[in-house]
Amino acid sequence: MTEFIPPGTRWFELPSPFPMKRGGALHGARIAYETWGELDAARGNAILIVTGLSPDAHAAANPGNPEPGWWESMLGPGKPIDTDRWFVVCVNSLGSCKGSTGPASIDPATGGPYRLDFPELSIEDGADAAAAVVHGLGIQRLACVIGNSMGGMTALALLQRHPGIAGSHINISGAARALPFSIAIRSLQREAIRLDPNWDQGGYDDATYPESGMRMARKLGVITYRSALEWDGRFGRVRLDSDRRDDDAFGLEFEVESYLEGHARRFVRRFDPNCYLYLSRSMDWFDLGEQFGGDVMRGLAAIRIDKALAIGVRTDILFPLQQQEQIADGLRAGGCQADFLPLESPQGHDAFLVDFERFGPAVRGFLDALRPSAHALKA
Repeated sequence: MTEFIPPGTRWFELPSPFPMKRGGALHGARIAYETWGELDAARGNAILIVTGLSPDAHAAANPGNPEPGWWESMLGPGKPIDTDRWFVVCVNSLGSCKGSTGPASIDPATGGPYRLDFPELSIEDGADAAAAVVHGLGIQRLACVIGNSMGGMTALALLQRHPGIAGSHINISGAARALPFSIAIRSLQREAIRLDPNWDQGGYDDATYPESGMRMARKLGVITYRSALEWDGRFGRVRLDSDRRDDDAFGLEFEVESYLEGHARRFVRRFDPNCYLYLSRSMDWFDLGEQFGGDVMRGLAAIRIDKALAIGVRTDILFPLQQQEQIADGLRAGGCQADFLPLESPQGHDAFLVDFERFGPAVRGFLDALRPSAHALKA
């Protein structure tokens, strides 16, 4: 059981006990976070970033860690999320293995890793933990909360459960509830991990890591993070230069297979399998309409913010475009000035991580338009 904590990580100690939505509580739990920029005197220029399943809190280089982060092209001085103007906080998700308390962390009650004794994890728990960090930093109202992928779910839960915590929201390739296709894919990913004999009901260690299961889970994920258009344009039917080995009749033959294998092998030893299972299931459980008899539009309309932007990608099959349109429509029904922006990127769900020519101007334009309200908060 290993945690993968980047240099420069800071921690916020959650209230103890920290109650979980589906029962149980955490004691001595913490959330990993990083910050950029400076908080103004009125504490009105803060932006919160909540991430997808696998990223850590290191979204961009900062004095604590000069290495490029996972959103380096979007965050920094003069960039779309301009840290000369904004004070930015990025939190690592509760349940992760990147510094926040999760199944790979030490259970203070036993002195050993939580493993499957970690309480059932919901998206709402991650939202509550993020809210605790925000208020713990002395910020009563965020200028904006930005959520990508799973973070889009977390951001919506945050806004619903903590009214008034933010004035605006950018939802990027997120959703107000899980769809059957996404649930099916994540179910297969979890099954691949659980069927690996090394998983051992969550009792593996570094020497008996369920590598095969994690490789398959990651490959399935990467296939859905991109689009058929990108796969075809990037790899076509190009075959590997090397001949197949005689003792591996069904081994890797095409370049796309080699790409998936390399991507999976780079990931598997950098993420804890039990954390993956918990976070994956939390997305399947999420439904913003749960307390409204399953009416997700009522759940969205109950959120009170001034302005929102929901960005989606036409080639996204994991969080399809209609989910971001639904977010904008639902928030608008509640009185929010909400816009929906469909992008033509060929890169599928992962486009927000790579297609900065499209995402950068959209995010910059939205945040630039918030400046008058941010200045008003200072007055």
